[in-house]
Amino acid sequence: MNINRRQLLLGLGGLGFLGSGLLPLFSFGQNSSEPILRFAAIADTGMGDDGQYAVANAMNTYYQQKPFPMVVLAGDNIYGSGDIGRVEEVFEKPYAPLLQKGVKFHAVLGNHDVLTNDGVDEVKYAPFNMSDNRFYTFRQRNVDFFALDTNITGTWSIQLDWLAKSLAESKAPWKIVFGHHPIYSSGMHGGNKDLARDLPTLFAKYGVQLYLCGHDHNYERSQNLNGTTYIVHGAGANTRSVGKSDFTAYSEAKLSFVVIEVAAKEIRTEAIGIDGKVFDRSVIPLKSASV
Repeated sequence: MNINRRQLLLGLGGLGFLGSGLLPLFSFGQNSSEPILRFAAIADTGMGDDGQYAVANAMNTYYQQKPFPMVVLAGDNIYGSGDIGRVEEVFEKPYAPLLQKGVKFHAVLGNHDVLTNDGVDEVKYAPFNMSDNRFYTFRQRNVDFFALDTNITGTWSIQLDWLAKSLAESKAPWKIVFGHHPIYSSGMHGGNKDLARDLPTLFAKYGVQLYLCGHDHNYERSQNLNGTTYIVHGAGANTRSVGKSDFTAYSEAKLSFVVIEVAAKEIRTEAIGIDGKVFDRSVIPLKSASV
């Protein structure tokens, strides 16, 4: 089968776990718009245990069929205290197949990451691509990403000002924000009241379509709340039980990762277990800023 370079980069030539009896991981119909960007998202990974390797191996298997250039790593990258001396054990070795293929990880700090040197060692660790800052923004194709340090500290008001200004200046049709702590969650920790006070208003004002996070060790996708979908994907190494709330579209305690495809007029998300099976999917429509 001949595959041109663009198809290879996007993974459109892959047929997804051939021989396993599973459907292609993205089967949205022949009329679906072509993806412009595909990426994966994980969180609460840095244990170096069997669970982390199981998820990492499933991600690599997926990559072989549908390549992606980047991974959002939403905190608690190094358990139990953010000791950078463990980075080979809990990051470089588990994700070696992806790193060797040039996949870039974009990290934020979780609550465990700041227990050693306030997370500075992780911020400066080049493969986490944090731009030498606790909060930062970057562009991939038609998406602007905004990374936050959601450990509420004295810098939080500075971050909010920066986020509002950066969102206002963004010309990208798609805006995705990610941090460690959830705004809405039915898991063990639940939503963070400070984030819930400050962020959804900004998201609605400036047209943020997706917020990605971890902290609760489960998968949960919210309904569309004032134009924003909230996904907790903290089951990157182990799981805890999760319930349902009035905002929940789907939740499950399952070792997993999330794949997100961005097209011109929609985002398509899929939650994928370590068996390679998709157990939740959604379509998020393009939403313009309200100002």
